[in-house]
Parts: sequence; C-alpha cells; structure tokens
Amino acid sequence: MSFTSINIYTLKQIRTGRRRFDLEGLQITSPFVCYQVLQYLLDLKSEPVERFGIIALNTKHKIVGVHIIGNGTIDKIYIEPRQVYMAALMNNAKAIIAFHCHPSGDATPSRDDLILTQRLKKAGKIMCIELLDHLITGEGDYVSLREEGLV
Repeated sequence: MSFTSINIYTLKQIRTGRRRFDLEGLQITSPFVCYQVLQYLLDLKSEPVERFGIIALNTKHKIVGVHIIGNGTIDKIYIEPRQVYMAALMNNAKAIIAFHCHPSGDATPSRDDLILTQRLKKAGKIMCIELLDHLITGEGDYVSLREEGLV
C-alpha cells in the first residue's frame, strides 16, 4: 500500500513528555478538535512538501484510524479518491476528514484543493462514506472547507 496507517493501538501509545493523548474513543466534534488532533499527532507545519491524509471515523464520529495517503511537492499534491477511500474501507469508516498541509504557511485553499474536495465528496457519496471536512493547515492555523461552506 502507498499510504501509512496509524492504528488505534499506536495512537494509544503516543506520549509527549508526561502528557498522554488517548485517541481511542475520541469524538471529533468540530474542525478545531480535528486540528488539535492533527497538531498533536503530526508536525504538519514543519513539512517541506505537501502531505495529505485522512482521519477515519465511525458512525459516532469517533476516530478509528489515521492515514497519510501521500506526499507531494512544495506547492502541489496529486491524490486519487481511490487511494483515500481504500484507506477508509480498511477501517470500516462511515465518514472521513481529509487534511493536508501547505508548506508555504498559508492555509488558503487553492483551486486544485477545491477540485479535489469535490471529487472526494462525489466519490464518498457513491461509497456511502461521508466527507465531513477537508482541513488545510498552514503555519499555526488552518482552514476548514466545511466552515467555509465548500464541503
């Protein structure tokens, strides 16, 4: 497989200093909660290239998996919906949240980001796996395409 999976067992073992962040059973209730999870798990703001992944969720929007689907270049990434939903199916996900970073630090979505989001949304409808959001991270901030009315 071309993507990296982080399973719940691995997530349960993640520790930073004395803090322990247990994602098993964590419900994603807002884009901000999702952004906090991503900040904790992945240091996306220091990536030299665009990285794209998903958080797979069950019917109650609890995390069942996190997958890095692919890496791009400094200013673009090419992702096929097939790759995304293959990862979601591995976790028997009912919904996903897509995410990727902009190494420039500017989280403003590009035209290509918006096109990819619409492709993922259409594919998800066919697969009965809802695309809840697409978060784009920048230097210390994020843009939620759901909050922007684009999902």
